[in-house]
Amino acid sequence: MDAGEPKWRRRKEARPTEIIAAALEVFSEKGFAAARLDDIAARAGVSKGALYLYFETKQDLFRAVVRDSVAPNLTAIEQAVSAVDLPFAQVVRMLLSRMADVMMTTRLPSVAKVVIAESRNFPDLARIWHDDVVSRALGVATTLIERAQAKGEVKPGEPRTYAFSLAGPMLMGALWREVFEPVGARPVDLREVARQHAETALQGMLL
Repeated sequence: MDAGEPKWRRRKEARPTEIIAAALEVFSEKGFAAARLDDIAARAGVSKGALYLYFETKQDLFRAVVRDSVAPNLTAIEQAVSAVDLPFAQVVRMLLSRMADVMMTTRLPSVAKVVIAESRNFPDLARIWHDDVVSRALGVATTLIERAQAKGEVKPGEPRTYAFSLAGPMLMGALWREVFEPVGARPVDLREVARQHAETALQGMLL
């Protein structure tokens, strides 16, 4: 196919992927409420009518963004954690480091900001984010901690609460980059946050 051929003449199978990529950019830039389907269609190089062939509502499109653009990063982390049989401390360091990489190199933090900012008016956003991202991430960490407790590596305690403690500073760092750095706040290095937080958390968790 000629490199200059318009996007809307490409094979139909490519269109959903292009629409989802465009939606990710527009949601990240404008938020959910202000994002218009016309803007997304134009960014994807398709007509608004073509967009409706694949997505009936803006919520459907957001769900596709989470499923295709955000969730695969979580799947990769799940697979990496489940594939190794290492001491708990090493897995935690690896897990937090991988989280930092994902947050620094993908749009995940900007999508999280959209959910936090607009979930009161659009509760479906929170439901989608919880079901496809948050609950899975907490599940990975909780299972990891339960396994470590069974091996005698981690102190007694509610595993899910430990999981919240591990994730909290990483979320704070990601939101700091999205909300405060653009208005002049001192930048934060998420990889350094991950490294230091891993050591601090392990001191409190390990037997």
